[in-house]
Amino acid sequence: MRSVRARAALGATLVVAVALVAAGLAVILVLRGNLTDRADLEAEVAAREVAGQLALDVPYPDLDLGDEDTHPVRVTDEDGRVVAVSDDLEAITGAGSSQVVPDPSAIAPGGGEDGRGGSVGEDDDDEAGDDGDDGRDRPARGEVSSDEPDVTDGTATVDGDRADYRFATVEATTSEGVTLTVQAGAPLAAEQEAVRSVRDAMLAGLPALLLLVAAVTWLVTRRALRPVEGIRGELAAITASQDLRRRVPEPGSRDEIARLARTTNETLTALEESVERQRRFVADASHELRSPIASLRTQLEVGAAHPELLDVDGAVADTVRLQALAADLLLLARLDAGERPARAVLDLGALVREEVSQRTCDRIPVTVSVAEGEVLEAGGSRGQLARVIGNLLDNAGRHAESSVTVEVTAGRGRVRVAVADDGTGVPEDERERIFERFVRLDDARSRDDGGAGLGLAIARDVATRHGGTLTVGTAPGGGAVFTLELPAASTAA
Repeated sequence: MRSVRARAALGATLVVAVALVAAGLAVILVLRGNLTDRADLEAEVAAREVAGQLALDVPYPDLDLGDEDTHPVRVTDEDGRVVAVSDDLEAITGAGSSQVVPDPSAIAPGGGEDGRGGSVGEDDDDEAGDDGDDGRDRPARGEVSSDEPDVTDGTATVDGDRADYRFATVEATTSEGVTLTVQAGAPLAAEQEAVRSVRDAMLAGLPALLLLVAAVTWLVTRRALRPVEGIRGELAAITASQDLRRRVPEPGSRDEIARLARTTNETLTALEESVERQRRFVADASHELRSPIASLRTQLEVGAAHPELLDVDGAVADTVRLQALAADLLLLARLDAGERPARAVLDLGALVREEVSQRTCDRIPVTVSVAEGEVLEAGGSRGQLARVIGNLLDNAGRHAESSVTVEVTAGRGRVRVAVADDGTGVPEDERERIFERFVRLDDARSRDDGGAGLGLAIARDVATRHGGTLTVGTAPGGGAVFTLELPAASTAA
């Protein structure tokens, strides 16, 4: 099932179905329990009414057994003989013995052995009490037992109709000490009919209700997912046209779909900027490569035609420039690809001194100041950080008039390398633009002297990927100062 709407509708329908079935079972069980308790109470009341008459020594033939159609009654003595029974009771099950015919010997007056004749002595009374001891407190003479009655399920056939009943058993003792057991039943027909009606109503209404839930869920999900379909369609159109200037529609709601649309548009904006930046990069790189390649080709063609006119030094210079530009482009490509720098621990003071000592052809001397007694270690790639320092020194040497200074300090978990010159400085509104690729502020200087405009862009990218920053400000001497800040080795760890 590939449709979200179908899965949502099916899931909601199944959940509602399970909930309704569980609720229906709970309702039926509660209803059955209440009606069963009601039947138990009716049976107990009917049994106690008859037991009360027996406690008052009402003769068996004169007992008022109540409504014999709804509450069948049977009375037995201590020997289990039936002494009284409802007139229309034809059969009984689940209430002990199934006998429903009165025993003539039990109801015959006199005789002394039926416990009802009027000549029962104390010995007989005691013996009956002992033999009938079943762990329950026997009621006193002329009383009805106050114990909770025993209630059991059973059936009874009254006037030819067989039905289910709940039978309550209550004991009563006559004034002569004879203990009699009264069993009265209450029909379960009403309980069964009520449960059956509720069950049938639930079974009849459940399919319609589930169909309604499925339809409502389908419609609501369809309405909720309509903006998603619009977003998908627009993205498909953008993919087909490759026009990154297009944007997906943003619904006016503030829900997750609206946030998805806004995030998608933000992603498209970032992608458009990235593609545009890549296009500019390729165009600028092609432009930068064309000049030295054209110059080198011209020199080689002239040398081939007139060997005595070959400018070897110029050809070497153009080759070096091509090599440096290719190295810059390769490093930028690796940085854009997300290459992680190595994590070696470096002494930036020693690294600065080493880089300065290798620059023997600079027209401006470089002064190095390294803080003594401070830990100047940072973690990172030695080659990339050396490239940053070299690029900053190249930039300062091109713009300085008489001096370039490098100061290495530490503090607050950071190591700082500040490269300052005494040139014209960088205008405040251009201090971020100079870190863009192929940007040169001095359009009057030649490309041979000014480079390709990649040094500062590479330096900032490397600093950022090392967890540091590279900023530009005004030097104390009036020129520009570039400050490289990196996390100290202990902080980075």
